[in-house]
Amino acid sequence: MASGFFAILDDIAALMDDVAVASKIATRKTAGILGDDLAVNAEKATGFLSSRELPVLWAITKGSLINKIIIVPIALLLNVFFPAAITFILLLGGAYLAYEGMEKIVEYFFHPAKTGQEVIEQREEDNSDAEKAKVKSAVTTDFILSVEIVIIALGTVLERPLGIQILTVSVVALLATIGVYGIVALIVRMDDAGYKLIKHSNHKGFLTVLGNVLVKALPVVIKILAVVGTIALILVSGGIFVHNIEFLHHLYPALPSIVKEFALGLIVGIVVVAIVSLGKKIFSKAKPQV
Repeated sequence: MASGFFAILDDIAALMDDVAVASKIATRKTAGILGDDLAVNAEKATGFLSSRELPVLWAITKGSLINKIIIVPIALLLNVFFPAAITFILLLGGAYLAYEGMEKIVEYFFHPAKTGQEVIEQREEDNSDAEKAKVKSAVTTDFILSVEIVIIALGTVLERPLGIQILTVSVVALLATIGVYGIVALIVRMDDAGYKLIKHSNHKGFLTVLGNVLVKALPVVIKILAVVGTIALILVSGGIFVHNIEFLHHLYPALPSIVKEFALGLIVGIVVVAIVSLGKKIFSKAKPQV
């Protein structure tokens, strides 16, 4: 009886060891997309009132966890019964990410920035709606990136038993959520940490200098994240198309992969933005005037 119990424990230990090794490999494979995920979501989680930053981030984190709960079992089932659907879903997601990235570029270059008074008035009028819209956008983008993370993680353990696949993909999905949004939380609270350091040091000494650096660095970090997040959206989108369409994968083999992915992401983004803009114009004209 005792020997059977210890044999079970030994089997569990061996399984956990296999999962740990597989998870390490899968996490390494998904490191690039996790970096893009961090840049994109850090940019989306900023721009709120200080009192709303953590509640908004928590709402996005919960949405991310729900995304993973939905994606992991579906990905495992599709991989067994209908693997072609995974590629189709990835391509749709890639088109959405390209649209998001290109929309930001169009917004920056072709839509004039609002004056301070306009921004204040808009925040007073629709702050709640804007917050909900930004959370929804962040969760939707997270869903696409999560699909990519789960698929890449699954691809590293396809030759392993089903139990190893399930546990490995689940571990990577959980680590992705905790790791990414944990770091995002640290970024968005940089200024608060800086103010506390300044107050604690009575406005003098090394802690005051460090606090001032954190406070002044946050706006710079946010601007950098806005740029990096947009580039990440384009790159991830282009990467999805390059790695899942054979023709594109072998197109211009001498061209560096990152250049090809970025160019393709821009092209797809332009096409999707044009289609969506045209659809909006047609819909607005067809909509009966009230």
